[in-house]
Amino acid sequence: QVRFVESGGGLVQAGGSLRLSCAASGGSLSGTTIGWYRQVPGKQRELVASITTTLGSTLFPESAKGRFTIARDNAKNTATLQMNSLESEDTAVYYCNAVFAGRALFPWGQGTQVTVSS
Repeated sequence: QVRFVESGGGLVQAGGSLRLSCAASGGSLSGTTIGWYRQVPGKQRELVASITTTLGSTLFPESAKGRFTIARDNAKNTATLQMNSLESEDTAVYYCNAVFAGRALFPWGQGTQVTVSS
């Protein structure tokens, strides 16, 4: 069973940046799309970035385009999410997971809290 550990969250002022890290264990992610999700209390988890396995193609919702960058290191079984120009609406717990057909494949990690103060 693949397990994820997310890190790098914190408190940042609006307009600032954070870099989140995701480390996977228990299996290789090299053959899967990796996604970063976020969730705020009372709302569904939202996919905010994804990166495919071979070509490294990335996909972002409109809310993240131009501000977020996702990268992966298949050799290290890790992924990162660089978030710039942060807004208060980006406040959430952020998670990573393997993605297939828009759905997460494995159990969720503990996530990492991002809080953006305005």
